[in-house]
Amino acid sequence: MSLCGPAEPCLQISDAEGQPRWQATQQAEPLAVSPWTMPSTSVSVTHPEGPLRPRDRALAQSPPGAAHSQGPTGAEGTPARPAARDLPVAKDLPAARDLPAALKPLTPVPPTRPRLERTLSLDEKGWRRRRFQASQEDLASRDKAGPRSGSPGTPVQRSPPPELSSSLQEIRRAPGSPSAWLSGATSTSLDLLHRAAPASGSSPQLGSVLPPLTPVGVSDSAEPSPEDFRRRVQRKLVRAHSSLGTSRPRSPLACDSCSLRSARSSFSLLAPIRTKDVRSRSYLEGSLLASGALLGADELARYFPDRKVAVFVATWNMQGQKELPPNLDDLLLPAEADYAQDMYIIGVQEGCSDRREWETRLQETLGPHYVLLHSAAHGVLYLSIFLRRDLIWFCSEVECSTVTTRIVSQIKTKGALGLGFTFFGTSFLFITSHFTSGDGKVAERLLDYSRTVQALALPKNVPDTNPYRSSPADVTTRFDEVFWFGDFNFRLSGGRTAVEGLLHRELGTDVSALLQHDQLTREMRRGAVFKGFQEPDIHFLPSYKFDIGKDTYDSTSKQRTPSYTDRVMYRSRHKDDICPVRYSSCPSIRTSDHRPVYGLFQVKVRPGRDNIPLAAGKFDRELYLLGIRRRISKELQRQQNQNSSAVCTLS
Repeated sequence: MSLCGPAEPCLQISDAEGQPRWQATQQAEPLAVSPWTMPSTSVSVTHPEGPLRPRDRALAQSPPGAAHSQGPTGAEGTPARPAARDLPVAKDLPAARDLPAALKPLTPVPPTRPRLERTLSLDEKGWRRRRFQASQEDLASRDKAGPRSGSPGTPVQRSPPPELSSSLQEIRRAPGSPSAWLSGATSTSLDLLHRAAPASGSSPQLGSVLPPLTPVGVSDSAEPSPEDFRRRVQRKLVRAHSSLGTSRPRSPLACDSCSLRSARSSFSLLAPIRTKDVRSRSYLEGSLLASGALLGADELARYFPDRKVAVFVATWNMQGQKELPPNLDDLLLPAEADYAQDMYIIGVQEGCSDRREWETRLQETLGPHYVLLHSAAHGVLYLSIFLRRDLIWFCSEVECSTVTTRIVSQIKTKGALGLGFTFFGTSFLFITSHFTSGDGKVAERLLDYSRTVQALALPKNVPDTNPYRSSPADVTTRFDEVFWFGDFNFRLSGGRTAVEGLLHRELGTDVSALLQHDQLTREMRRGAVFKGFQEPDIHFLPSYKFDIGKDTYDSTSKQRTPSYTDRVMYRSRHKDDICPVRYSSCPSIRTSDHRPVYGLFQVKVRPGRDNIPLAAGKFDRELYLLGIRRRISKELQRQQNQNSSAVCTLS
């Protein structure tokens, strides 16, 4: 490497063997090199294809004043100019005045690290922060012990990290990561940690998902390129469902070592329980907001982040038919609902003679995800409450009360049956009723309503959640959320001819013309019945009275007027706590002269205290096992029928 004199300034670069590689000639003014600028220039300029020679390296490592103090001097006492071959100049060297700025060392900036965040539906942010710190400490210690794969010093190829996703947040998915982790993300409500699997097949480690550093000279951008991360946004799930999922894969951060520290570094869908919390027994004191309370805010937020539970309410007058429908899917699992509900409450009037068979069919249809929390009967009035098996620990004891509205109390075909319990800190009351029949007996039906609200003795042992807003004369004021459903027998006035004339207009979903003749709507406006109650908007045809097995209304000699006799009402202590989602009938079930009517609701739930009589996970175990056996046997029979139909014989 050389630098020509003032007469003909030039730059020449030589490689490590001294061979000339590049030379430039400058015809402008001579290059003035001062003892204060040359050392600084030599420090930051390196040859791109070879190291500096020992003399050049010594010059580069000398301090700024070394050349002036120790170097040879000229005739006028100034430091002698170094030889041109000692000046290391980089390729495409800019002008001397631009050297300090152009040759500034580059500092690699890694791309933005993705946020590892969990929602509050699993646990608190504070616990999550401690959890990640512990995981990083344990995994860092493993990395120090030795490389996981490859030869020593070989860099491990790391894939861009997918983010921690929730059911209502976006998902970042790394190239090559298994899609199995995403299969259960949309089904639940609980959040999963998606990670790319390591190439070696061992247990994944946190260090394997850190973003790679950008190499020097490749890119000086602080933002990652689109090729580094591919972002995918998961659609927001509109919830008539809970945050719990139906299927969840094993957590990818679960450690394979059985040590005490593995409990800190492993990840689970269950919130950790600290030993000191169990020793303190604070969760038994019934504190409303204390950490560890069974019915407190922490547990409620873990299962229901939005504090809304999905409730299914159905009523059906079975007309005492012994024959049950071959399939109840259209009733309990309507196609319009994307998700199954958290609670199923089914009330029956004039029920079949075999009540146990009816409950077995309900359990068989709902499957092993649901258990029968409680069921009761009052003559031919049946009421069943099915609950998701994950939620049975958050219920109080279920209390029951009945009312007979017949003059002869031994005849229990007309009356009311009520079940009340507390779920977390919200009290529920479900009433199914069968009022007096007859087109013109409106006064008798109003009397049935008054007897019911006064005679139902609920609650009994479970404390009232808000006694200051309760009335001893009205049972519906003593609960937070009330659902009243059944065969109320209110008819459409005006006669059969007028109603049929409206039905022949092909109303579709607009039945406002029919509801103008509805007796119940008129009495509710007067305030004579169902005070404080509301009903979802009706968009279905009258549910009574049909010919059995047909879709035609009564063709017998009695010619009963088609009417909305089967209804679902709701009432709440707090405004807007109950939000109706769907209100419809089930026309595919034709085994009775009534069509089943059902409603889907979202109900707000509040945290509660543990000092109430808890059900402690009690449910009908015998019915649960019987329903599972029924499902298995029918599935095996279906498979056998498919196999037999697939075999053909040749004669």
